Amino acid sequence: MISKFLNLEAEKQDRILNAAMKEFTQKGYDNASTNGIVKEAKISKGLLFHYFKNKKDLFLFLYDHSTEKLINDFYQELDLSERDIFERLKKIMILKSQMLNRYPEIFNFLMAAYLEGSPDVKNDLDHNKAQFLQENAAKIFDQMDTSKFKDGVDIQRAIHTILWTLEGFSNQVMQKVKYSGGLQYDFSADFDEADVYINILKETFYK
Repeated sequence: MISKFLNLEAEKQDRILNAAMKEFTQKGYDNASTNGIVKEAKISKGLLFHYFKNKKDLFLFLYDHSTEKLINDFYQELDLSERDIFERLKKIMILKSQMLNRYPEIFNFLMAAYLEGSPDVKNDLDHNKAQFLQENAAKIFDQMDTSKFKDGVDIQRAIHTILWTLEGFSNQVMQKVKYSGGLQYDFSADFDEADVYINILKETFYK
């Protein structure tokens, strides 16, 4: 079914996806209505279900599509020739900030999906998030210059510590987003705070 959607002209695809993104972001998965989506997209409900078998199918496709869009652009712009692990992490934070401003609707949807607790989609989302973290951690830490680490440091465990620290920090930020009410949250202070943690980790592990 989804293959039929992918064969649509780009304008119609974007109209449907943008309408779905708006509905899910504003109302959450459980309260989102396919009636609202088709009205916004100016298509019939039968046509929507011609492409997606149900609301869950649409939501998970939109999550994967949005993630893939950001990841493709992210790796096109990320300078992987920078082999210092901490300098690369700082460049990643700058790039994330730029992409947050460039694609606010996608970031808002993905943030809403991150906080989504509906049992209909939570297990699928948790699986996709875990797979995403595993795949991209390997890329981010690929071909690092390990010569700057202190003598005797277990490099693999050090990298795991760096990853877990920043992942824990990210989870803490998302809890703040959740309790702040969400979609207009300003991440600038959190990017600055993450930079502080990166410098602490650098002082801990580097000569």
